[in-house]
Amino acid sequence: MNSEFQQLAQKVEQLALLAKTMRAENTELRLKVAELTSENSAMATRIQQAHDRVTDILEKLPLAEQESE
Repeated sequence: MNSEFQQLAQKVEQLALLAKTMRAENTELRLKVAELTSENSAMATRIQQAHDRVTDILEKLPLAEQESE
């Protein structure tokens, strides 16, 4: 009977350690998600700015039809 309690106590300790490890990993992953979300937002802004600049440049270029006239 004492052996069963020791085995159960070991399993409980393993479970507690696993839970602690999982909480730490979860915290790290949440921080990484926040970092990547911020980076994604910054990249989306840069892409939109680049798109706007390209659009402005294309609008300033003469059309081929106008050049042939």
